[in-house]
Amino acid sequence: MRPASQRGITLGVLSIALIAMAIALALSLVKIYLANRIYYESRETNRLEREVGALREENRLLRMQVEKLKYKTQVTDTIFTLENNATFEEDSTP
Repeated sequence: MRPASQRGITLGVLSIALIAMAIALALSLVKIYLANRIYYESRETNRLEREVGALREENRLLRMQVEKLKYKTQVTDTIFTLENNATFEEDSTP
């Protein structure tokens, strides 16, 4: 029989090694999970930021169109009013 110092791996050392490996595996899995969540959340954030930028640009273009229509309406109304006044004045002269 061998002396106690040369027996090899004992049950206590083996259990400590297995527990250390389990802890390392658990921490690695948590890190991988968090890294994946961060990645997918950042993708979603980037997608939303692109949509916000596109919607802001569309809003700006729509505001410009509204201003053009307002101007066109004001000019058309003014011309229509001037034409009606001129026609009315022509009709009323004896």
